[in-house]
Amino acid sequence: MATLSDPTFERLAALMHASVGLSFAVGKKPLVSSRLAPRMQRLGLDDYEDYLALIASDDDGGEFQMAVDLLTTNETYFFREPAHFEILEAELSRTRPPAAAVWSAASSFGDEAYSCAMLLDDLQRIGRVGDGWSVLGTDISERVLRSAKEAIFPADRLRQVAPERLRRHCLRGEGESEGLVQIHERLRERVRFGQLNLCDEIEPLGPFDVVFLRNVLIYFDPPTKKAVVDRVLERLRPGGLFFIGTAEGRVPCDTPLQVIAPGAFRKVAS
Repeated sequence: MATLSDPTFERLAALMHASVGLSFAVGKKPLVSSRLAPRMQRLGLDDYEDYLALIASDDDGGEFQMAVDLLTTNETYFFREPAHFEILEAELSRTRPPAAAVWSAASSFGDEAYSCAMLLDDLQRIGRVGDGWSVLGTDISERVLRSAKEAIFPADRLRQVAPERLRRHCLRGEGESEGLVQIHERLRERVRFGQLNLCDEIEPLGPFDVVFLRNVLIYFDPPTKKAVVDRVLERLRPGGLFFIGTAEGRVPCDTPLQVIAPGAFRKVAS
């Protein structure tokens, strides 16, 4: 079993920070080691130095992107942190926007984006939002975005979705596809996905009424966190809702925000 040495870990962490803004403190070395080891074994590489040389080369065959995927993909599921969706439902029911625009800025496999689409479609059916609503999901990983577009999920990932909502928005797999669920085409048509590195300048997007930036700030150091948050908040309308993970603490930014609940904020009009 290969061992990740401190010098190799430091060079790998420096490469990730310089390239995509990810920050891995010394305490993250076991996580980095465990997530990369199976991939190294599959590639037939004997040690982490060889893997580092591969992902640092110009001709890496897409392996750098694979390393980013392995180091950043977390567990995700539909309607994670349900209190945030309750706040969103109450806000939209109050304001009744004709064309609500939601951005899932670190969308991973799409669970969050499709959760928002389910909620918006349900609210449209009862006249609380107009039919012009839309959801955009972005992520740095091409692999997770391809999966998100297919919209096929293990049924367990929808364990927090009410049965009636499941029937309305999902198709259950049969035979070889038993245990899988696909989001109905009606919703898939309303959700767009695109690749985006939050550490780069963001192309003109939005403006959005709601932005989710949950469970991604943990990968950035304090200066990068602040830059990312302010960059994302430029795309949120004044008065719009902003969500981060409830365990991520306070929001490091210069943009004025009003606290609504743990992890939930409103952008204050300047």
